Amino acid sequence: MDIANKSSPFKMKVFILNFIMRIKKLGQDDPRRIAHSFKVALAITLVSMVYYLGPLYKGIGDAGVWAILTVVVVFEYTAGATLCKGMNRGLATLLAGVLGIGAKYLASLFGSKAEPIVLGFLVFLLVTFATFSRFIPHIKRRYDYGVLIFILTFSLVAVSGYRVDKILKLAHQRLSTILIGGATCIVISLCVCPVWAGEDLHNLIVSNLEKLASFLEGFGGEIFEVPLEGDTVGGSNEPDKSFLTAYKSVLNSKATEESLANFAWWEPGHGKFRFSHPWKQYLKIGVLTRQCGYHIEALNGHLDAKFQASSEFSKRVQEPCTKMSSEAGKALKELSKSVKSFSYPSNCTTHLQTCQKAIDEVNTMLKASMVGEFDVLEIIPVITVASTLTKIVKCVETILVATEELSKQAHFKKSLNDAEKLQAHHGGAVASVDDQEEDDIDFVKVIIHKIPSESQKTEDNRG
Repeated sequence: MDIANKSSPFKMKVFILNFIMRIKKLGQDDPRRIAHSFKVALAITLVSMVYYLGPLYKGIGDAGVWAILTVVVVFEYTAGATLCKGMNRGLATLLAGVLGIGAKYLASLFGSKAEPIVLGFLVFLLVTFATFSRFIPHIKRRYDYGVLIFILTFSLVAVSGYRVDKILKLAHQRLSTILIGGATCIVISLCVCPVWAGEDLHNLIVSNLEKLASFLEGFGGEIFEVPLEGDTVGGSNEPDKSFLTAYKSVLNSKATEESLANFAWWEPGHGKFRFSHPWKQYLKIGVLTRQCGYHIEALNGHLDAKFQASSEFSKRVQEPCTKMSSEAGKALKELSKSVKSFSYPSNCTTHLQTCQKAIDEVNTMLKASMVGEFDVLEIIPVITVASTLTKIVKCVETILVATEELSKQAHFKKSLNDAEKLQAHHGGAVASVDDQEEDDIDFVKVIIHKIPSESQKTEDNRG
């Protein structure tokens, strides 16, 4: 009994300590979360003065609670999200208030008996059209919250206006308090430790490119069991192989990217991000990055059954395949550095040209060698990996083209030699995409022609 009583305080102490450590880690991972908490508290405290101060309360009255509700609903983590909700709520409230008052006076022209019928018909008509507009992709993406607030406010004004004589005063009070709450949120969000959705989108694209690059740089050593730099052989410290799974987050980043791009559209120019910054181009790069990630997912499936180092066929293609993977990873890393530093991507062409040489080397090797000498179950996975690496090189080339377009639209820094390198790139790497498509066909042709058929094997055995 005494032991149980002693263990209860100990468990409670452990629980409290663990909770504190989790809260501490949450704040250390992103200190902006702590600042955001203080900003929301500051905004609610300021709008609460509508109730606390007598002169303000006399002018607005009990409608001041709408200012507090507006802060709670509108204040978001990023400045773009706050602007989006604040502008949507303010404009929707204004429009709904005007139409609600207009509907009230229009219905009153038909007399007291017909007024509720006309008013109900107008509410039905406008709510129907407003709800249907939420299915339009452009409106749903940017103005869905505003349409929702319009439906709510118009219905409240129209319904309450039927029983309240001073409808103008009611609409004025609610609109004023909502504007006060929304303006407070926007000013604090923009001026006090702002968190920019555009900057988060920019950093997310950079991070995704780095994750793919890390996987490709280490893939060759893993699949062919080649020790990488930093690996400890026979030591107690195992090498860090988190790069083999870090790319998985790239495959699930679509929703986050689209949300950040939508909020970034509302933000004013800040830092290196201009007012008309090409956020849509970031989404294009994100789509291409995920396509590359899906090919990497296919490569990752081969890591569970590593190729035997003693295999003669894998030895022949080991060097060019490793080179393809490594150089493609280096090209992606250069692209991530380019986007991160707002500089023109000028150092990727060399890596892509090396990849192309490795692809040609594999094709030449397959054409020259007697593939039929090897076991089919042994060579098919190796050729599949080589073919997938070829597709990844194509993806890297398309990402390079998209990044170049981003650098033009966003006016990235460009060195004097970039024009020459760009010309060389378009004359070489990008122009070789059609050649690479032929290379994929060559892979298949080589397998068909080099692997002997069953009848040929039978005749050889008889001979």
